[in-house]
Amino acid sequence: MKTQLFTNTPENIIKTAEILKKGGLAAIPTETVYGLAADALNGEAVAKIFAAKGRPMDNPLIVHVAEFEDIERFALVREIPEAAKKLAKVFWPGPLTIIMKKGGVIPDEVSAGLDTVAIRLPSHPSARAIIKAADTPLAAPSANLSGSPSPTTAQHVMNDMDGKIDAVFDGGACGVGVESTVITLAEDTPRLLRPGKVTLEELREVLGEVELDSAVLNKLKDGQKAASPGMKYKHYAPKANVILLKCTDDEFTDYVNRCGGSGVAALCCDEDVEKLCVKYISLGKRNDYEAHAQRLFDSLRRIDGYGNIVTVYTRLPSTDGVGLAVYNRLIRAAGFEVIDLEKS
Repeated sequence: MKTQLFTNTPENIIKTAEILKKGGLAAIPTETVYGLAADALNGEAVAKIFAAKGRPMDNPLIVHVAEFEDIERFALVREIPEAAKKLAKVFWPGPLTIIMKKGGVIPDEVSAGLDTVAIRLPSHPSARAIIKAADTPLAAPSANLSGSPSPTTAQHVMNDMDGKIDAVFDGGACGVGVESTVITLAEDTPRLLRPGKVTLEELREVLGEVELDSAVLNKLKDGQKAASPGMKYKHYAPKANVILLKCTDDEFTDYVNRCGGSGVAALCCDEDVEKLCVKYISLGKRNDYEAHAQRLFDSLRRIDGYGNIVTVYTRLPSTDGVGLAVYNRLIRAAGFEVIDLEKS
């Protein structure tokens, strides 16, 4: 298969939509990461996503719509909860996914056999234009090989998907950089399943009580089924081994320098750079977690681009605000491997 790379033009929006209408696969930009899209109401088309990514079929997908009214128009859910309407009023279009009880039109390939469906309304204008032109909701997980860092540019997608999908629509670099926040409303109490740009604190401002799922910070329990994308054990990982350090700022640079060598790199902050004696990539100022989130996946891919890096050390981030999203991605990229220097 030859993968077409489309520039951002009205004509190419139509071409991308036509591919999707015919049951093909196309990577499209969103404000979070690039998504690998298929017609969400076509189970056969959705199954191609799993094959292209090498993604386990027990990992549910997110359905993307162009307008809030599409949820009722396509009968995607049994009933829209009042809490969903409140969240949509504040955060849609934007990087928030809401899980509700699914309607009968949702194929099992989308919901991984669950009785729920995850829905979001992206803010990226090209994504919404493609969904409107296709006139169908789109299932779209991140457009990368399963388990690797999510793609935030069209070139990232081409690196992973060239020859595996029909097209990539280049809508520029993604502004948020990590996948959407996921909240489930399918239970008695709203629960945050995956953190993102929309923070736990912001969700609580709108809804009041919102629980934090234990799998945000910890491994899924044996036999526990993923209720949301991004809950699997190891995810977002580069080829290099990621190790998290729980430590002070000085302990971080001292430890990394002691472990230094040609195969070692640091994923660090601007303030660390002058103290490091190894290869490094900075995520930005120490407490600017929005910048860290925007740069994270690109930085992990760049580390692999060095070619000889075996181990990359980074600091365990804060769990406040957007820091929780960075923590969640890094703990999975590291396979939950954390060295606690504060106890040593």
